Amino acid sequence: MPARSSSARTLARVVTITVDVVLFTPQGNALAALVLPVAGRARSRDRWVLPSGTLQGAHTLDDTAARVAHSALGRAPSFLDQALTTAAVDTPQERTDLTVTYFGLVPSAPTLPSNRAMWIPSTDAGGLSAGQNVAMGAALAAMRARVDQQPIAFRLLPLTFTLSELQSVYELLLGRRLHKASFRRALHASSLVEATDEWRSEGRGRPAQLFRYMPPRRKRQRRGVRFDLLN
Repeated sequence: MPARSSSARTLARVVTITVDVVLFTPQGNALAALVLPVAGRARSRDRWVLPSGTLQGAHTLDDTAARVAHSALGRAPSFLDQALTTAAVDTPQERTDLTVTYFGLVPSAPTLPSNRAMWIPSTDAGGLSAGQNVAMGAALAAMRARVDQQPIAFRLLPLTFTLSELQSVYELLLGRRLHKASFRRALHASSLVEATDEWRSEGRGRPAQLFRYMPPRRKRQRRGVRFDLLN
């Protein structure tokens, strides 16, 4: 029997695409990530897995990520985007496994469906496999890169908010403290918010004015706070 050509071998290769979703929510002064218990592996050192699903039929990657996130949360996240794609090639088996990692934002930790899912600190993911620990780190890095490119911080806030609340969300997403005056100058330069006529008491001091997100006037215009201005 003649040997198969390289093109025939390529056509015969099986490609499986898995979508992992890393969902982040604020918990106190830190970000938490949603994980599921590992099923049927009581003796495994890996206690948790990220929500995941396999790409099927005519569904897109985004469709699959949205389905996985909704199944784990019981509702849709407020933001969902791709973070990383990795490949594992098994040459003898003529198989390639692609894993596409998404990250999502959840404004407040909802009551989770009865799937034993739980929130763990995003900085303490020791119960995940080595590969999924890498995915968690990549999701955090991608999310922090988006903060400087797109106004995703507003996906974790109500319609109106104080500037102190907004700064707290940015600090949470970036994982670092920001200088108050510098943050407000950068925020003003970005033209991302507008003042409302409402005020809210924040303790003993003067009431704080409420602001709201101001969408860009031009379609497809992406704006973020220029954090290089804060250095």
